[in-house]
Amino acid sequence: MKKLLLMTVIAMTTVSCAEKNPLLKEWDTPYGVPPFEEIKAEHYMPALEKAIEVHNKEIDDIINCNEEPGFENTIVAFDRSGELLNRVLLAFENNESIASTQQTREIATEMSPVTSAHFSSIMLSDKLFERIKAVYDKRESLNLEPDQMRLLTETYKAFERNGSNLNAEDKATLKAINAKIDSLQTRFAQNLLNETAAWTLTISNEEDLEGLSKDFIADAAQRATDAGLEGKWIVGLDNPSVMPFLQMAANRELRIKVLDAYSNRCNNNNDCDNKDIVTEIISLKMQKAKLMGFETFADFQLERKMAKNADAVYKLLNEVWQPSLAAARNELSDIREMAAEDGITTILPADWRYYADKARTAKFSFDEGVVMEYLQYDNVRDGIFYVANKLFGVTFNKVDNIPLPHPDAEAFECIDKDGSSRGILYIDMFARPGEKSGGAWCTGYREHHVDADGNNVTAIMSIVGNFTRPSADKPSLLTVDETETFFHEFGHAIAGLLSDVRYEGLGNFVRDFVELPSQLNEHWAFEPEVLNVYAKHYVTGEVIPMELVDKIKECSHYGVGFAETELVAAMLLDMDMYSMKEMPEHFDLLAYEAKCMNERGLIPEILPRYRTPYFLHVFSHGYDVGYYSYLWANVLDCDAYRAFKETGDIFNQQVANDYRYKILSKVDEADAMDLYLDFRGRMPEVGPFLEDRGLK
Repeated sequence: MKKLLLMTVIAMTTVSCAEKNPLLKEWDTPYGVPPFEEIKAEHYMPALEKAIEVHNKEIDDIINCNEEPGFENTIVAFDRSGELLNRVLLAFENNESIASTQQTREIATEMSPVTSAHFSSIMLSDKLFERIKAVYDKRESLNLEPDQMRLLTETYKAFERNGSNLNAEDKATLKAINAKIDSLQTRFAQNLLNETAAWTLTISNEEDLEGLSKDFIADAAQRATDAGLEGKWIVGLDNPSVMPFLQMAANRELRIKVLDAYSNRCNNNNDCDNKDIVTEIISLKMQKAKLMGFETFADFQLERKMAKNADAVYKLLNEVWQPSLAAARNELSDIREMAAEDGITTILPADWRYYADKARTAKFSFDEGVVMEYLQYDNVRDGIFYVANKLFGVTFNKVDNIPLPHPDAEAFECIDKDGSSRGILYIDMFARPGEKSGGAWCTGYREHHVDADGNNVTAIMSIVGNFTRPSADKPSLLTVDETETFFHEFGHAIAGLLSDVRYEGLGNFVRDFVELPSQLNEHWAFEPEVLNVYAKHYVTGEVIPMELVDKIKECSHYGVGFAETELVAAMLLDMDMYSMKEMPEHFDLLAYEAKCMNERGLIPEILPRYRTPYFLHVFSHGYDVGYYSYLWANVLDCDAYRAFKETGDIFNQQVANDYRYKILSKVDEADAMDLYLDFRGRMPEVGPFLEDRGLK
């Protein structure tokens, strides 16, 4: 069954009784985008109820079809069902992530069990599965094209993995487990959003601002003014605030206080505590795996991934863990030297970013603040568009007078090299603490597909971030990391815009392949040829000097020990938690977390990138037994970029065309490894990744 999350396809379905509900009537808007300004919170539940009613009717029509089960009347009909429901869910889920309110959080809590029960009932329908199985059993005699065979096979396997072969009692148990998991995951995400927004550090003494940049201080002052604390400064736990503070603030006591608050989110034994929720989620997924005939939930999840099994994942993680940890220990020596100058003999996690930045500056005379002056938000965006044009021949034209998901957002139409439209891209990259979820992501309101009449339906994509917004006298300036993040999320978007699958059920990359397009796109961000196009001083317009470009390259490997260690630590946590065969009696989540890290030798000066109470990826956002996929895809993206570099031309058109038409346009029309082999001509190698990170 096609995925029904943020990247699920939508189609325009008209419901005659819904003239007053914008979610249910036809979207007569430019490009068929959602009529955002018309949609109100009170529309969601009635729309959900009606959409479920319509979906049930579509399923009943398949089940009660008088014709013999066939590919078109069963598999394709099922693939096209639920389009109205997908549209409603995507509109809500996207809104909840970028403009959350108490009302929308309450609606999410109400919607979760309803949608879970609905999809469970469909996936556990004996009569529907009977028809799908009938088609699957005679598949070899149907003369299907490769993508049709793939859709049939994947549809059948999806039903199998959702319990269609279970007995009635086990089906009821699975349905209850799924509903409970969905409810807990919604609570987890809401708790994290609330806890992140609730804590702030108010600074009253100007001397406590020592080390912080003028831009950071201005943003902190604006936050204080917005909170009615004119003349003070506020530091929050959202990334645009907390990470620069930990890197620049000279006041060690305040750094410790901020990191302690950040790393203990949802671990404060209050209404937003997630420890019991996490424990219950793990236990329920363990039960689900056993019900489905697997020893662990990791086994269950990986069966359908590119990696296939836990041994392959652990092998990769361990290959990177040891050299990363060794590099981190070397960096720690530099940090100790810098800290000793301030009389500090014991390094704490709150010291790492601060003294690592000082050590990098001392070693390479690198000042990120100077680099940021050349990384103006608008210019970086245009540089991203430049890369897409050079690779694929597409252009992005700003579209005005079109509904926007939020006033901060911009809309662009993607035009292919033949002049045809590939769809709309929304860009919404500025932070809204307490309203927008943290981090950065790519989502969508509609995926490319071919409708029942054979017409191409273009994609509506959206990339979302949490960058510092422009001030009254200065545009938004990005860090090196934020620039890479911008390129990263656009890589997801361009993959969605260039998809050419005809069946909606084949429109999503598998989890450990989905990060290839995003991470590959990062490679162009700091190539000199690309920097010369977009990296211009925000005041003078001067192109970034080559000596500064050289410094970026020169020190790019410095800090990789910390970065890869904290990342792989989180990946190991994800794998270890879901590789448990039994839930221990009196399970202590934090003690288990500490045990996992201590046994692998994680140095106490580094925390995992995500601790379990706020590990949103694996306890709410679908990356359970999948957080490793960023590293898995890192191996793929470095190996794929080597294909360009080997030609001596980072925009080599033959390689770009192979990448577009053998991977991006096909998405899930074949096994992910087969797609990669077709593109690269061989299996991916880990060497380019280790070399790229300076770990070989």
